[in-house]
Amino acid sequence: MRNLLVFFSKYNAFFLFLLFEILSLVIYINYNSFQKASFINSSNEITGNIYTRINEFYSYLSLKEVNDSLATENARLRNKLKSSFYVDTIAKHKVNDTVFKQQYEYIVARVVNNSINKVNNYITINKGSKYGIKKGLGVICSSGIVGKVVNVSEDFSIVQSLLHKDSQFSAMLADNKEIGYIEWGDDLDPKKAVLKEVSNNALPKLGESVVTSGYSLFPAGIPIGKIINLHTKTGGYALNMEVALSVEFSKLQYVNVVVNKLADKQMGLEAQQKKNE
Repeated sequence: MRNLLVFFSKYNAFFLFLLFEILSLVIYINYNSFQKASFINSSNEITGNIYTRINEFYSYLSLKEVNDSLATENARLRNKLKSSFYVDTIAKHKVNDTVFKQQYEYIVARVVNNSINKVNNYITINKGSKYGIKKGLGVICSSGIVGKVVNVSEDFSIVQSLLHKDSQFSAMLADNKEIGYIEWGDDLDPKKAVLKEVSNNALPKLGESVVTSGYSLFPAGIPIGKIINLHTKTGGYALNMEVALSVEFSKLQYVNVVVNKLADKQMGLEAQQKKNE
């Protein structure tokens, strides 16, 4: 202990210089927006690369589960191929393919870091701005919704998980199409969420599927989970429903970032409407 004190007293000038240098950098970064943005992007790149190396080891340990998931997804996509359908010659008609326009594109990415046991959970994926990803895009996987992109560097993106106290997405009951919104429950269980503000006239059923409504970042019909409990709010005007999530966040390996090609047009039109009000 005495030697340690002697060491610090001998080099106290160096440690004071180091302390003041760090404080100067912190102040400089916090009060200059350009430097702050550059620092965040650089730190995202560094931590993203570290998470990539760590995740490669964990990915190796769970290859069987990942392969099973990919096989299931490939089978689902194969069922949608033209070769999986037949032509009914009794009811042939000409279809003009130009009426079908693609609204959504999907960018595949790998999860390199993920948390599920905090109040605010985030996911790091190995795709960034150079792949067309930007803030605000929705993220899904083969079994349901995952969250939304909140920060982007050139090669990595940070996703705010559905398991986050501020995450909230439009959702609906699959059978009767009643709209509400989904958010993480107060008990912080990574396997459950709560569907809120559904009309009391909805008459939902236990086991009924909950899916995206199409009013937020995702196409309509993306799975969210199934109802496992019902209870009314005070006053009885709306229903809150406990939902078992379809995504097992602890085993998340691959995701798809959802690019809505019509989002800018929709937002521009809605902004113009607000100005006219």
